[in-house]
Amino acid sequence: MFDIGFWELLVIGVLALLVLGPERLPGAIRSTISTVRSVRNAATGFKQEVEHQLRVHELHENLKKAEQQGLKDISPDLKKSVDELKDAAKSVQEPYKKDE
Repeated sequence: MFDIGFWELLVIGVLALLVLGPERLPGAIRSTISTVRSVRNAATGFKQEVEHQLRVHELHENLKKAEQQGLKDISPDLKKSVDELKDAAKSVQEPYKKDE
């Protein structure tokens, strides 16, 4: 991700040790790592949400194309999208069932 070599990391580490001191350096490292993790998780979540929304938009566009063709003589890709949407609609319309 970053193009930082060994010597750059060593200089950063020495400067951090001089500025923060040996008592506060481990806490600062842990805090930095947790911040980087949370930012990375947020970016991953955002990416997944955008991909999901693009997929939904693609399905809607395919459904519109299929409806314009009258759901007859449609391509296999459009048929697959229509079937996925029908399955999703059925799962939403069915009430939740309890296992007894």
